[in-house]
Amino acid sequence: MTAVEAAPAGWLTNVRATPATLAQWWVLTVRLIVPSVKTGEIITAILAPVTFTASFYIPLNRVMSFAGLGFSSYAQFMAPIVILQACAFTAVSAAFRAATDAVSGLDRRFDAMPMHPLVPAAARMSSNVFRLLIGLASAVVSTHVIGFRFVGGTVHTLGFLALGLAIGIAFCLGADAIGTATRSPEATTQVLVLPPLILGMLSTGLAPAHQFPHWVQFFVRNQPVSQFAEGLRAFGGDTLGKAHPVTWSLMMPPLLWLVGSTALACYFIARQNLKRS
Repeated sequence: MTAVEAAPAGWLTNVRATPATLAQWWVLTVRLIVPSVKTGEIITAILAPVTFTASFYIPLNRVMSFAGLGFSSYAQFMAPIVILQACAFTAVSAAFRAATDAVSGLDRRFDAMPMHPLVPAAARMSSNVFRLLIGLASAVVSTHVIGFRFVGGTVHTLGFLALGLAIGIAFCLGADAIGTATRSPEATTQVLVLPPLILGMLSTGLAPAHQFPHWVQFFVRNQPVSQFAEGLRAFGGDTLGKAHPVTWSLMMPPLLWLVGSTALACYFIARQNLKRS
């Protein structure tokens, strides 16, 4: 007779412990946030938008103002691209963290624990949103210093902030999926640096579409970064009333890009994490 057979019936049960999902999410989120504060990563999240603002505004202000923007100031025109670059910077960090967890085997260790398979990804996203909020706050303050102002009222101001946050979350979701798939922090960082740079330069974030060569204007006008910039610009308004009004026809393209990219990223994150469990 084995030890299991000899054990009293009361010792054996088919009931498993119920995972405390919320508590697990909180512990894993704190695990990511606290080191970022101690190591100075938050300082980088604050300084990055300041750097973007200075590097765009100082060399381009006079040139673009002379060429003609259709806006009251270049600061009012270029503020959306600073917001988008802050989102992209946070996304690169998100991809690096996801790739690090994957290649270190941490994801596999989490799979062996009584934990919902999506809890680690949710914790990473929570820490990403924490850094994103800091980056967006820094971006708004930086652009305010050079002359950007919210002139559309409270509703449009909240719309600007909400759209910027939603775009950043979509970027981070996609970056998390890419980082988990590549399992290489170095390669992931290198791959994700180029798309924001190229799409940012070939967009209406820094210059109007009519200032680009005719053969590339269609791409410049319709690519996602330009659509996001136009949506943010409409919410931000213009002191001389030269911004496009917030209408469904204007907001539909950026919202479609936003919903589509978010849904695609969520699908791959769910597939990656549920497949392992």
